[in-house]
Amino acid sequence: MRTCFVVCILQRYGKTGIYKGYMFGGPTIYVTSPEACRRVLMDDEHFVLGWPKAAMELMGRKSFIGISQEEHKRLRKLTAAPINGYEALNTYLQYIEFCVISALEKWSVMGEFEFLTELRRLTFRIIMKIFLGKESDVIMESLERVYTELNYGVRAMAINIPGFAYHKALKARKKLVEVLQAVLDERRELEGRDTGRRSKDMMDHLLEVKDENGRKLTDEEIIDVLIMYLNAGHESSGHITMWATVFLQDNPDIFKRAKEEQENIRKTMPPTQKGLTLKEIRKMEYLSKLIDETLRLVNISFVSFRKATTNVTINGYLVPKDWRIMLWYRSVHMDPEVYTDTKKFDPSRWDGPPPKAGTFLPFGLGSHLCPGNELAKLEISVFLYHFLLKYKLERVNPKCKVRYLPHPRPVDNCLARLVKLG
Repeated sequence: MRTCFVVCILQRYGKTGIYKGYMFGGPTIYVTSPEACRRVLMDDEHFVLGWPKAAMELMGRKSFIGISQEEHKRLRKLTAAPINGYEALNTYLQYIEFCVISALEKWSVMGEFEFLTELRRLTFRIIMKIFLGKESDVIMESLERVYTELNYGVRAMAINIPGFAYHKALKARKKLVEVLQAVLDERRELEGRDTGRRSKDMMDHLLEVKDENGRKLTDEEIIDVLIMYLNAGHESSGHITMWATVFLQDNPDIFKRAKEEQENIRKTMPPTQKGLTLKEIRKMEYLSKLIDETLRLVNISFVSFRKATTNVTINGYLVPKDWRIMLWYRSVHMDPEVYTDTKKFDPSRWDGPPPKAGTFLPFGLGSHLCPGNELAKLEISVFLYHFLLKYKLERVNPKCKVRYLPHPRPVDNCLARLVKLG
């Protein structure tokens, strides 16, 4: 994946791992080395979140990227448990598998279709069910379009003039807030009633949860958290699943080994067992390495931001107070001193001991590690398991160009045919 911006800096100034520049309307420090990234990510005393204005306004000032360290700890503690951990993942697995099997069957008779577009719809359906308990095609299609507009503005300059990405994204956020507020109001009306309507979802949990002081989340906190989770949940999983599938099809030997692992796992399942359990997921060792290698090559969150709380030194360089730090994860994942043959898709590079801290950052690091990382990998694993056993992907334009913003993707959204194998 393209790293031209960082490559130009390295060629001009040498490999120091830390550089000075001007980005998003203010002085910025670019951090590109594993050691420096780890230092910044693990040091909550000298560095706080420092996302640009566009991201702050669009994701919400009460979301994870817009609050203080203490509020972040509180919000993470209250919201992370329902989407990660054994109990949570076990609860969602059956629905994820149902959606995956249904989607693959549907796509196999569609002829040519945009693989990425359909994957994003699939992952959005899953995340909507988990968080809002919604399965309406009309609601999901409408919200998915709005999220697409929102994403184009997150990393844009905060220029609120008609025609600019940020202006369109602000209008998209307004629509999202209106929809989520309506759902929230509906849930509040149902609170306390024994309706027996369904099992609880993430919104129910957010309405009920209290911190150690008995304080509940406000509507603003709930809505901003949901906007962030829903966005990350379908964008990341959909894109990574697409690239993992493409890499598999482009590497027959890797495809063969991954398929053999899934066939062996299927053979060990009891005849009476109807679907996957977390026991089988944990046996997918090679598939897990394949996903990690995809995350290395195509890191959706290729950059994150911090701000210095005081004058601080990194690698011998002074970072002035209040300067923004841009952590360039993609340069870490493509560092030839860390990974050999960096552009090669090679799951076997993960056969040895786990990577040194700071050298593999697909979900961040430290107290701001992405809280939905386990759920994302579960979705991807379930999809690839069923794809490998029964299907192959035939791209219409395998050599088409790649567009890199807001996320790396083929310009044709991976136009393809899904062929069901005999």
